[in-house]
Amino acid sequence: MYLLTIREGLVTRHVGPYPSPKHASDDLERVLENCSDHARWQIHALESPASLTLFERSGARKRAFSALAS
Repeated sequence: MYLLTIREGLVTRHVGPYPSPKHASDDLERVLENCSDHARWQIHALESPASLTLFERSGARKRAFSALAS
């Protein structure tokens, strides 16, 4: 599954989920009609926590803690 993230100033909107990145990009034009010219967008792949290995989960947790500490 994929999620479309729109950032506009201090506001972040999440649209989706979509079954493929193509579906998200097809819907992008419709979503951007309601945004200013300065809006930024990204398409994110959603991962289920069960699909991650223990090593990947521990690495993600360490990065989150180091980001909070800095």
